[in-house]
Amino acid sequence: MTIDDVLLETEEKMLKTEEHMVHQFHGVRTGKASPSLVENVMVEAYGSHMRLKELATITAPEARMLVVQPFDQANIKAIEKGIQGAGLGLNPAVQGRFLRIVLPDLSTERRHEFVKICKRMSEEGRVAIRNERRQALEALKKVKNDGGVSEDEVKTTEAEIQKLTDQYILRLDQHLAVKEKEILTV
Repeated sequence: MTIDDVLLETEEKMLKTEEHMVHQFHGVRTGKASPSLVENVMVEAYGSHMRLKELATITAPEARMLVVQPFDQANIKAIEKGIQGAGLGLNPAVQGRFLRIVLPDLSTERRHEFVKICKRMSEEGRVAIRNERRQALEALKKVKNDGGVSEDEVKTTEAEIQKLTDQYILRLDQHLAVKEKEILTV
């Protein structure tokens, strides 16, 4: 492994961490309906637990409404039970061949709870970024010990790794600020 490989791998892992956190943020409710709010709800169907997006089409025809249309009508009760048990505060109504979920208005307390959840997700992202930095520095030491790399190159690369870490943590903070504003906007 070379110094360039270490840097490239580190940046790829940090980018994946950022993308994961952004994807998690999509599951946190704001005031608007979004299919990502319920797509990862686990539903017991066909003798195992499956994600809702694997069992149904999820659409948002209105700003505060989701419609879930199962691929197999036999799963409609299981989907209803899964959504109710997901702890999202949603109550689906079965209407023929689909479920309609009307999103209630968020109270101020509930909005602040969602902000806390997002801050926790962001902190988990920061920890993951720092872990990537630690792993990169360990890999860099291994490259140094294997030889062929000068002390100056190691120091320069360590500075680049720290710069990457700072850059990705800043990006996580920016995503958090946008999501926080989105949640608190009435």
